[in-house]
Amino acid sequence: MPQQRVFGGGSVWLVRFTSRAAAAALVAVFAIVITTDSASAQERGGAAAPVPPPSSASGAPSTAPALSLDEQERFLLEAKVIRARAINIGVTGTTRLTLTDGRLTHDGQFQPIDETKQRFESTRGTEFNFRDCWCYNVAAYRLARLLDLDMIPPSVERTYNRQKGSFTWWVDDVLMDEAARVKKKIATPDADRWNQQMWHVRVFDQLIYNVDRNLGNLVIDSDWRIWMIDHTRAFRLFDTLKAVGNLVRADRQFLERLKALDRARVVEATKNYLTPFEINALLKRRDLIVQHFERVEGSVFDWDRPNRR
Repeated sequence: MPQQRVFGGGSVWLVRFTSRAAAAALVAVFAIVITTDSASAQERGGAAAPVPPPSSASGAPSTAPALSLDEQERFLLEAKVIRARAINIGVTGTTRLTLTDGRLTHDGQFQPIDETKQRFESTRGTEFNFRDCWCYNVAAYRLARLLDLDMIPPSVERTYNRQKGSFTWWVDDVLMDEAARVKKKIATPDADRWNQQMWHVRVFDQLIYNVDRNLGNLVIDSDWRIWMIDHTRAFRLFDTLKAVGNLVRADRQFLERLKALDRARVVEATKNYLTPFEINALLKRRDLIVQHFERVEGSVFDWDRPNRR
């Protein structure tokens, strides 16, 4: 009787079959199961272990060359939607879409949320002039590009099913999110590089006054790069910092770009997405962040960022 080694769930089984056809059929089934499980890792918050999934977010290896940010934006704007499925996590009505332009097939995340409340109650307390909006995803991405902070996937405005919202590039090669890493007590392979990334997550969140950063929207790819996603509750009108204690260290070049950020460039990059009041508050927070790092000795360092796109 033929024998076949079958891999699954980190185990290897030696199975006897009555025919070679039966062996081949079972191996094919296992291949489908494993591929499907890897493709859904970003939706459910991470894989069971830090093993790289397939090289494209849609679950199948991509033969297309790596795209620039401008090319990713154009793909999100123009590619045809061929599949949609709801992501039952959070309250923003997020949908995962598979798109194709005939050459490349890749996934994106669609968020149409646009909700305003004079008073909003949550476990974090009461917030006045509350807004939860897809437009802040686009604004956060565009602001990060101005600062050359390559930690936010491209996000563009697009209408889908008669709803205006943000189309965001689905992060490739996801291992897990930070919630899963912490829960499973998985150590990072390079503590210094990890800390440098986290310091900049915290600086950026202070800049945009993000009130909804959680471990579930920090996504980790197979290179152990951190990606910040979901910024629908950012850009508040406060001209103070949310948590100055989160400002630990900052890259020298990033800090120089932050200093050089002027109103005209911010207005141009975020027009139709941020109000003048939101931009005013953003720039005041920028001033406070710069002042903090200029005042605290030893808080500025030179960050050699690998794996830049």
